[in-house]
Amino acid sequence: MKRTNLLQTLPDAYKAMSALENYVNGTELDPIHKELIKLRASQINGCAYCLDMHSRDARKMGETEQRIYTLRAWRDTPFFNEKEQAILTLTEEVTLISKGGVSDDTYNKAVEILGDKYVNQVIMAAITINAWNRIAISTHLQPALQK
Repeated sequence: MKRTNLLQTLPDAYKAMSALENYVNGTELDPIHKELIKLRASQINGCAYCLDMHSRDARKMGETEQRIYTLRAWRDTPFFNEKEQAILTLTEEVTLISKGGVSDDTYNKAVEILGDKYVNQVIMAAITINAWNRIAISTHLQPALQK
């Protein structure tokens, strides 16, 4: 059964989500960091629509196929630097918030590496993509086949 389109049925809610996305886009977060956050949260949440969109966006920004393909196993590769590792750990814990929250160790290490403001921007980016994932999954948004 086809599900409703949020943009059509609740345009003000969609506008509010878009405003949050625009806020995140205007932060100091490195564009590749934003895409890594979006991809990793979308992997955890199983959002095919967002994975498709953000893997294409990451490629356009110069992200490598190798890093995109191995992102799910980032801890087992040498491909991600210390900043990216802190961002990915924080993103995972925000995404899996019901499994114990964001640990003091993760938070403190991220602040040490990234600084307070950048950490809070990462948290807002993770919250935003998690919300988009939930919208896409619950309304059954499907990626279009690229030719």
